Amino acid sequence: MATIGTFTKQDNGFQGAITTLTVKAKVNIAAVEKTSEKAPDYRIFAGNAEIGAAWSQESKEGNKYLSVKLDDPSFPAAITARLVASDQKHTLIWTR
Repeated sequence: MATIGTFTKQDNGFQGAITTLTVKAKVNIAAVEKTSEKAPDYRIFAGNAEIGAAWSQESKEGNKYLSVKLDDPSFPAAITARLVASDQKHTLIWTR
């Protein structure tokens, strides 16, 4: 597991940054109105570019988190991660 971002809760989503060896971006995770059962709960933006989506989930233990999918032309494949609450912030955790 690797922490690739930290975020703070906002009125309409989350704001923070994603940092990896090749990516450093300020990111906004904005809540959106669901258009279908499988549609995302959030859209993810770096500036004006949409780079992903997120779905609200709950673990077996009852902990809520966001299941995140990020994609960019510079990535060899899409990245999946989890945005989880930790202390005063939310952490974006990526696993292979």
